[in-house]
Amino acid sequence: MNGRSALSPGDAVGGALREIAAGAVAQAQAILNDPGRDPTAKVHDIRRALKRWRALLRMMAPHLGEAGQALRFQARDLARSLTVARDAQSAIDALNDATEASAELPIALPARSCVTIQKRLDALRVENERNIWTDEIQKNLSDYLTAAGWQVSQWDLEALTFSDLADMLTATYRRARRSMPRRWGEAEGEDLHDLRRRVVEHRYQMELIEPVWPRFARIWVDEAQRLRTRLGKYQDLEMLTAKAAMHQPLAHWRSKLTPVIAHRQTEHLQAARRLATRLFAEPPKGFRRRLEALWDAQADD
Repeated sequence: MNGRSALSPGDAVGGALREIAAGAVAQAQAILNDPGRDPTAKVHDIRRALKRWRALLRMMAPHLGEAGQALRFQARDLARSLTVARDAQSAIDALNDATEASAELPIALPARSCVTIQKRLDALRVENERNIWTDEIQKNLSDYLTAAGWQVSQWDLEALTFSDLADMLTATYRRARRSMPRRWGEAEGEDLHDLRRRVVEHRYQMELIEPVWPRFARIWVDEAQRLRTRLGKYQDLEMLTAKAAMHQPLAHWRSKLTPVIAHRQTEHLQAARRLATRLFAEPPKGFRRRLEALWDAQADD
C-alpha cells in the first residue's frame, strides 16, 4: 500500500487515520493509472483496493456522517460494476482449484474436458473485460477517487482517541462473529458470502494497529486472510456452479463438474469453520480490553 498504512504507538489517532485514508485513495488511483497492468490484473487490483477503502469507510462511519456513507455506497456501486469482468476469472480460479484437489479421485475431470472448459472460460473473460473495462468506467473511477481524495483532506478527526478506534474495531469484530453460521453444514452460499465480507473488513482494519501489536497482530491478520481465502474459494466455486447451470456456458459439463465442485467446497467449508472458530473465540468485550491494554502498554514504553 502506498503511503502510510497503520498507526504507530503515540500517534494522534485522528490525524493518522486521515493520512491512512488518503494513502488508500492514492493507491487505488495509482493502480488505475498504471499502464503496465493488463486489464485482468487492473480489475482485480482495483477491486481489492476498493475493498480496503470501503473497510476503512465502514469502520469510520460513526464519525463521517452522511458524506462518508455516500462515499462508501458509491465505492460499492463502482466495485459491483466490475464484478462481471471478474466473474469468468473467478470461475477459472475455481476450476483449477477443484480439479487439482480431485486429481487423484474417481470423480476427477478428464484432462480433455479441463482444457475445453478453460478455453471457454478464457474466451468469456476476454469478452467480459472488453465489455466492462471501458473508458467510461475508468473515467467514473478516476472522478470518484479524485472527489474522495478531496473529501478525505477535509475530514475533521482531531478529537478521535484510541478508545474511539477500539470501539470501531470491536464493532467490526462483533459483526463478523455474529455472521458465523450456527450450523456450518447447513450454511447457504449467501450466508458465507456475508461472513466473508465481514472478515475482509476485519482483516483490513486489523492492519491499522499492527505496529501496536507487532508479533501477534501479524499472526491475527494472517489467520483472517486464510479465512478470507477459504471463503473466497468457496464463493469462486459457487460462480463456477452458476456457469454450469442450464443454458449457461458450461452447462454441457454440469454432471462432471458437480461432484468435483461439491468435494472441494466441503474441504473449504471445514477449513473455514476451524479458522473462524479460532479467530472469533474471544467475546467482543474481551477483544476490546485487549486492544486498550496493548495501546496503553505501548504508550508507557
